Amino acid sequence: MNELTIRQYDGVLAACREIFAVKMRDYGTAWRILRTPSLTDPIYIKAQCIRSIEEKGVAHVNEGIREEFIGIVNYSIIALIQMELGTETELALDPARGEELYRNYGERAKELMLRKNHDYGEAWRNMRGSSLTDIILMKLMRIKQIEDNLGRTFISEGVDANYYDIINYALFALIKIDHEGT
Repeated sequence: MNELTIRQYDGVLAACREIFAVKMRDYGTAWRILRTPSLTDPIYIKAQCIRSIEEKGVAHVNEGIREEFIGIVNYSIIALIQMELGTETELALDPARGEELYRNYGERAKELMLRKNHDYGEAWRNMRGSSLTDIILMKLMRIKQIEDNLGRTFISEGVDANYYDIINYALFALIKIDHEGT
């Protein structure tokens, strides 16, 4: 287990969680109205925006690649929360409960990362940032297909597994941006 990876992972996840908490104070839990496919699409838009900035080398809107990756992490965790709670229940969510759920899903993503990092090593550190973006886009296309199939798969992992992978690839991208300058 690479202690540096754990420290960096915890740091970027904490930064994402802080933005989630501040936005909950600003907006409440308005996101509770959204069905899961309605969360997949803004994640897709953010990933496409990152790809566009990577290809063009410039952004014309104030948000940059780092902010878009943070949005991807937060929307993906929100999607997992929505999958657990559903949209048919009470839309209001106590901020403390929202943060608890966020921490829970963040911890699950970290546990998955640690298991996969054990098997794959630190391979993600040698990946190009653009490859991380493309893999996120591929995972989103998979999610959209599964959603279009009403959640049915024959052999593949479900929507939740793809969201966890997206969270981890976005966190890897944030580590690379924050600590490796890429």
